[in-house]
Amino acid sequence: MRGPGRLRRTRGGVLASVLALTAGALGAASATAPPAAALTPPVGFTADALSTYQTNGIVWALAEADGVVYAGGTFSGIRPAGSPAGSNTTPAVNFAAFDAATGAPTGCSLSFTRSSGTATVRALAVSPDKSTLYVGGYFNAVNGSAANGLTAIDTATCRPRSGFSPQFGATVRALDVAADGTVYAGGDFQTVNGTPRRFFGAVTAAGALTGWNPDADEPGRTLRVTPDGDSVLIGGDFFTVGGTASHALAVTSPSTGAVTRAYGATFIPSSAVIKDIVTDADSDGWYAAGEGAGGSSFDGRLAMELDGFDQRWRDTCQGATQAVRVYRGVLYAGSHVHDCSTMGGFPNQVRKHLTAQSVDDPDLLGWLPDTNDGIGEPVGPRALTVSSRGGRDFLWVGGEFTTVNGTGQQALTRFANTPDTGAPAAPVVSASAPRAGEVKVSWRSSLDLDDSLLTYRVHRDGGSTPVYTTTGSSLFFSRPQLTFTDRNVVAGRTYSYRITASDGTNTSPLSAAASVTAASSASPYQEQVLEDGADLYWRYDEAGGAFAADASASGNGGVYVNAPSYRATPSAVAGSAALSLNGSDEYVYSDRLHHYTSPTPYSVETWFRTTSTSGGRIVGYGNNIGTERGHTSGISDKLVYLTNDGRLAFGVQSGSTRPTITSAGSYNDGAWHHAVATQGPSGMVLYVDGEAVGTNTATGNRSYNGFWRVGGDAMSNAWPNRPTSDYFAGQVDETAVYPSALTAAQVAAHHELAGTRPGPGDSTATLTPDEDAYVNSVAANTNYNDSQLASRGATAYLSHLRFTLPPAPAGQVLKTARLAFRTSSDSTAGSADSHSIVPVTGAWTESAVTYNTRPALSTSVLGTITGALSASTGYSAELDASALDGALGSVSSLALTSSGTDSLRIWSSEATAAYRPQLVLTFGDE
Repeated sequence: MRGPGRLRRTRGGVLASVLALTAGALGAASATAPPAAALTPPVGFTADALSTYQTNGIVWALAEADGVVYAGGTFSGIRPAGSPAGSNTTPAVNFAAFDAATGAPTGCSLSFTRSSGTATVRALAVSPDKSTLYVGGYFNAVNGSAANGLTAIDTATCRPRSGFSPQFGATVRALDVAADGTVYAGGDFQTVNGTPRRFFGAVTAAGALTGWNPDADEPGRTLRVTPDGDSVLIGGDFFTVGGTASHALAVTSPSTGAVTRAYGATFIPSSAVIKDIVTDADSDGWYAAGEGAGGSSFDGRLAMELDGFDQRWRDTCQGATQAVRVYRGVLYAGSHVHDCSTMGGFPNQVRKHLTAQSVDDPDLLGWLPDTNDGIGEPVGPRALTVSSRGGRDFLWVGGEFTTVNGTGQQALTRFANTPDTGAPAAPVVSASAPRAGEVKVSWRSSLDLDDSLLTYRVHRDGGSTPVYTTTGSSLFFSRPQLTFTDRNVVAGRTYSYRITASDGTNTSPLSAAASVTAASSASPYQEQVLEDGADLYWRYDEAGGAFAADASASGNGGVYVNAPSYRATPSAVAGSAALSLNGSDEYVYSDRLHHYTSPTPYSVETWFRTTSTSGGRIVGYGNNIGTERGHTSGISDKLVYLTNDGRLAFGVQSGSTRPTITSAGSYNDGAWHHAVATQGPSGMVLYVDGEAVGTNTATGNRSYNGFWRVGGDAMSNAWPNRPTSDYFAGQVDETAVYPSALTAAQVAAHHELAGTRPGPGDSTATLTPDEDAYVNSVAANTNYNDSQLASRGATAYLSHLRFTLPPAPAGQVLKTARLAFRTSSDSTAGSADSHSIVPVTGAWTESAVTYNTRPALSTSVLGTITGALSASTGYSAELDASALDGALGSVSSLALTSSGTDSLRIWSSEATAAYRPQLVLTFGDE
């Protein structure tokens, strides 16, 4: 893909991996993604929690050997899955062993106790040959025999190994075993076998002290021997290791403990510690879990290189990570993640406790079983391990939790690589009839806890065979709108649609039916909003549910919160319904994260109706989506709000100031009012009922990731004339957001069109190109399948656009035709020359056409583009409808040509949906 001014879409964190697929013709299927399959790669475990024994306390550590999983912690008994606390309990004092495949105890019973204080097991590690399990913690006896902080268990007999009796002066929290049998330990101790060893030390397989002495200044939490045995990675609370400054992480010599790679004071914030480290030879990496305090600390995961020990990537989500494990290229983590906004992800919300991400990328994957926080601190999961048995692999999770996936289950759970038995949630569907010959079916993509890529099947009028099949990706924090346009409809007939979602193995129930009566014509108001480039357009015509469909081509669906009153009447715009909000907790938010970089131009438009004397936010942009304290927006911008006395205000944040326009008049009179707020290179303008009521020269606003919200959100006291209520009580209708500053003429036209009903019998078809590309005589053999099209005489550019023209509706003829387009953002996009629109008579394809292979053109001219002088501006050119009439019902191509020297550059069908060229055909009675 080459050419001038190509639009580039960046990944933007977790959200960029989500596919937003849009409509096709009736019966067509998407080819942009592979079919869904249970467990969307690279996820390797299902989210289905398997029946597993529980403990009656906290599990701090897990290890496995030959299909047996060992659990250590602070507990006194175990019980079967499903048994309430206190019932069916078998004694198990701080230790238990389980069959990895069944979740039941194996019969290996060990008791870890102390003569005083509370005994606990905090660390488990298995020797490379799987013959010995090392157990560390705070205890001085195993099965009644003396053992001080560390013991060795024969895995074949489940008995302590005789002769292994090292003495640790305090709790052992971390263990790993080298290939030569050396046992490395970290924790709270400061002596081993009576010799000083501050927080880290090592013993031989016989229990003798070695020379490994990192000599840290604060406790050790985790450690890991590298696969090659040449280094020992250590993590914890420390700030110095052997006198060398290295906070929370260090790489040490396996023989002496001397630091071979230190990490400076800024690498891990001083308020954070490292809780777990795991290595993975297959990815040549090691991975660390962080726990911090405060929003500027480190709570996420680190991916580091084994070759050189540099950072590969850093996950900056908030929610203290306690444990990590790698399985087949995926890093699984136990944490209580609740805020990934610093990664361009979801804002501060309800905690999630189990996550997955590729070892190559910090973006979260579609795997999200969950626990609760549980008892103790509480933080949820504390330990992870992977074990294989009977041809299956199992991920075991231990911790403080008392529920798993909403069901009671304490301290232990497990997940397998197969089979997947959990079906996706049923889609939430909306249907509309935007124009003659079309029904638009939109739905919020479903959620499946281990499958982000799902297949959707649309069923019409109760039919068992789907009329449309497509795939789409979703995550719990990003549920893109998907759309199917049914063009096989007859005006006046009612159609019903239901949709299923499938992961390739499991299929959701059919959605609730969404019904609509096909229209005979389009809403003039809607058509103008779309033509002017809205890339979010909520019409609020749903009968219920949580999904607010976006009528634009951008798929910016919304979510209704707290069930506002649907289909309120009277509406502001003829032929549409309105939404009623209670002023306390009802609102709508955009289901997709947006990013605004100042001073990008934009417009916000809505209709509102109220008698409130408490004011409230009508429309605004904020960095959160919730209602609970801590889950509302801490940053707000681009606000349209009502003051207590009914005046309308439009404000932004610019540095430490809040430039705001406030109307002189009041609008809480119970009548519908049209509000448009724009900001662009000329500053801010607030329009009410089609006329400007105030301006401000401010061109800047705040740059951040956020969400559009209608109906309410938190408001700082710094906003001028701040209303009493954060939430708006009244009705809203026809909310739209544009990536441009609407002109006064456009605003006035929208206001005037609100009461205009569709013309009797007229119908409109708006088509985007099936294919488009341009050619360049300077690079005569180059294919420009690009996000721009271009036209010029010398040196020559020619553009080609192919459309599938519908047949005229029965009893109607083509009355008018026009080509609508938008000049690109290139500074030279506008053109003082005229450009001809002519039929293409030769063959061409988007992916192959070059100047040397360009198709032949007709000598006739369908229309002429003149006056397209400005960049980033919408224009249109009338076409000869009678000349196009004969091509109806077929595929037809147009070309843009010129004999002048001033090039015209316009966005192509590969650009943002709102900017794509459109062929607009209007049909009427003969």
